[in-house]
Formats: sequence, structure tokens, C-alpha cells
Amino acid sequence: MSDENASLTSPRIVYPVRRKIKTRDDEPIINSDGQITNVTVYCTSFDSRIGRIYVASTDKGICKISLPRENRKDFFRWLKGNFDPDCVTDNRSRNREVIDQLTRYFNGRLVKFTVPKDLIGTPFQIRVWEELAKIPYGSTITYKHLAKRVHAPKAFQAVGRANGANPLPIIIPCHRVIGSDGSLVGYAYGVKTKEFLLRLEGAIII
Repeated sequence: MSDENASLTSPRIVYPVRRKIKTRDDEPIINSDGQITNVTVYCTSFDSRIGRIYVASTDKGICKISLPRENRKDFFRWLKGNFDPDCVTDNRSRNREVIDQLTRYFNGRLVKFTVPKDLIGTPFQIRVWEELAKIPYGSTITYKHLAKRVHAPKAFQAVGRANGANPLPIIIPCHRVIGSDGSLVGYAYGVKTKEFLLRLEGAIII
């Protein structure tokens, strides 16, 4: 079996816990391990211009993307840290739209992602990620500017950590944040990948 078609999880039928009906505004059910237990997670992987990318989504939207510097083990460690493993299943069709949009992005044919997102993080992290999502294609801002945008002008380090914890790289474009001197610093997936993405978008690199 090729790696492309290999199952990402042990073959089994997944029966997610449904102790109450989950609606868009429902609070997640959390177990003693801090895992969400009432949400099914669909995951798969695909090959891209920068290597193998792993993706996961819920019924609400895409929740995790792992670029090549994160491997399969890192990807599932993140999922296990946030979801009940019994609710994680291999399903490529559920992720077809995000794969298509990422592929078109890498081919220079997409500048804005429209796939729904299911963000999992602290209120501060989500505030930073939502601000990151506003940075236009082909543009960059500094960490200092980002801190001001989230009304935390002195919290450079906290903003940087939230940037590094972004679960949806590329779709939430943390690669568009650069140092005050224009340097390509602080990218969890490496400077080479950051430079590739910025050049792909036609951003000016000092």
C-alpha cells in the first residue's frame, strides 16, 4: 500500500460520544484528561510542493494542519492532546475542500481561503489568530505591529508564542509576521519554508 493511501489510524469503526446534541454554539464536553469527547475528528494527509501535509477537521471546520517540519507523530500528539482518540478517524473525503484550496494556493491560483475553521486555543491565542487571518496575501507585518493590533503592545513574547502555536499555518498566515528589521524570524516550520511562502505570494523580503 502506498504512503498516500495508507490509513492514518488503526482500522476500526468510530462511535463518538454523544451525551448531548452538539450545535454550533454548544460548549464541548471535556473529559478528565482535558480532551473533547463529543466531536468526531476526520484526518488525512497529502503531498504538496513543500512535502507531506497532515490535516484534520471536525464537522465545524478545519482544526489542524501540520506542515512537513511536524511529522505524523507530532500531528497525532496534538490531536490526542485536544480530542478523545476514539473520536479520531481517517477520512480523506471530509478534507477534500481544504486539500483542494491548499493545492491551488501552492500553484499560485488562490489568494484567500474560504474553508470553515474550528479554532482550539485560549481566548488570547484565538484573538491573535483572528488578527493574523486579516493580513492580506502578499503583505507582511511585524510582531510589534501584531501586538498593537491585539491591544497588547507590550506583550511581544506572548504574541510570539500564540503565533507559534497557530494550529492552521498558511490558512491563518503566521508566516506573514516578520521581525522589526525585516528578518524572517520566529517561524515554527523553519525559515526556508517561511521564505518559500512569502516568495510564492510575492511579498517583499529584505
